[in-house]
Amino acid sequence: MTVDAREIENFSAHAASWWDEKGAFRILHRMNPLRLQFIIDNLKAEGVPNLEKMNVLDVGCGGGLLCEPLARLGAQVTGIDATNDSISIAKTHASALGLNINYRSTTAEDLASEGLKFDVVISYEVIEHVANPEAFLQALTSLVAPQGHLFLSTLNRTAQSYLFGILTAEYILKWAPKGTHTWEKFISPQELSRLLNLQGFTPYATQGLTFFPLTRSWKLTPDVSMNYLMYARPEKLDLR
Repeated sequence: MTVDAREIENFSAHAASWWDEKGAFRILHRMNPLRLQFIIDNLKAEGVPNLEKMNVLDVGCGGGLLCEPLARLGAQVTGIDATNDSISIAKTHASALGLNINYRSTTAEDLASEGLKFDVVISYEVIEHVANPEAFLQALTSLVAPQGHLFLSTLNRTAQSYLFGILTAEYILKWAPKGTHTWEKFISPQELSRLLNLQGFTPYATQGLTFFPLTRSWKLTPDVSMNYLMYARPEKLDLR
């Protein structure tokens, strides 16, 4: 199992604020349009015009911040999370909006044991919270269909990520609850690429998520020193 009990306890404590744009997950609300755009842009680059009827899995979906816009774009969405309270919030919110999303309180490992495969697998801001990143990626990649697509995001392990991602964001600006992140569990793009290669996946694109204080906005940039997103596919593909 890759679930970290301390992390689950932390997310359970703040589950009720998933849809509060000024609450514990305010940063994710502001990042969300860019996280979605990264998926759309890279799928289009691979010849996939839209998400209509695509079978999409969001691992570590939380309260459903990404699942809901994916469903509105026509995807058949499954969202899973190991935090029961988060799944409960996600179900209630989607139901109130009439969105048909398959939410399950489970883990990537348990879902993989069912032999399920998805066209698109997404796991944003999750790998830095698991107990064993390599085992987590093994489960995650096994859920991707042979010609499928994998999207990840996390924080780089740099001095910048410690100063801004933890000290500033959690203790000074209070954008996230104290203790949300552990710097030692951050992972560099090089490390993530190596772990993906071990599972037979090749990264196709990597972009940074950069915060601009003057405009108080996030943008996709080449700078991966803080947050970054990665798109990967199974290595042995005949894309002709």
